[in-house]
Amino acid sequence: MNKNSIPRDALFANPLDRLASFSFDEQVVQVFPDMIKRSVPGYSQILGMAGVIARRYVPEAGRVYDLGASLGAATLSVAQQLDHLQQLELIAVDNSPAMSERCRSLLAETLPQRPVEVVCADIRTLDYQPCDLILLNFTLQFLPPADRLPLMQRLFQALRPGGALILSEKVHFSDPRQAQLLYELHHDFKRANGYSDMEISQKRTALEDVLRTDTAEVQLQRLQDCGFSFCSQWFQYLNFASFLAIKGDPL
Repeated sequence: MNKNSIPRDALFANPLDRLASFSFDEQVVQVFPDMIKRSVPGYSQILGMAGVIARRYVPEAGRVYDLGASLGAATLSVAQQLDHLQQLELIAVDNSPAMSERCRSLLAETLPQRPVEVVCADIRTLDYQPCDLILLNFTLQFLPPADRLPLMQRLFQALRPGGALILSEKVHFSDPRQAQLLYELHHDFKRANGYSDMEISQKRTALEDVLRTDTAEVQLQRLQDCGFSFCSQWFQYLNFASFLAIKGDPL
């Protein structure tokens, strides 16, 4: 898709009498590439490294899950880096019907020689098969906090020995000064990308009840509690971070 043809995100550009909770509906799907590029610092770097990390941990005939796949950008990154593998199973999962339908169409167009199974399902109840890499990018934060550890335990069990999990999340900070500064800098980032103060405020309100963050320390402790022998925060850009967890020897 030509970048100039991507619809611009203006969902919150006008005053709204009543702000519904944010959902990944058809309106969001249409503008999602622009929305995430202008809202999530470091998103493209995380996607690029997902593919690079995949080269290290996914073998011939390996299986990869992309959970909360949205439009399949992480799946695409992995597929491009694993193009040398003759056999590879890619499974992209999202619980939004609109997102899943568009993801299926885009991946069929961009990966005509590499079939991807696109599944519309709840990742908490999915029947996971043994796998080598799991991508969980900005997805766990939308689940109720009580559901996060049970899901991560199921993912740990699904990974084969030597398998990897990439977890990317918006995070918050225990230090009030750090929290306030990075919160303000994130708003500055969005303003620099063309969002108005009204758009920022209205979207924040829409997300309040559906996106609940953890600290980086909580993320790492949860991974360790699941049994991962290696856990590391490999990336941070303002209040967005990514973690790498390995089941077994990381090297």
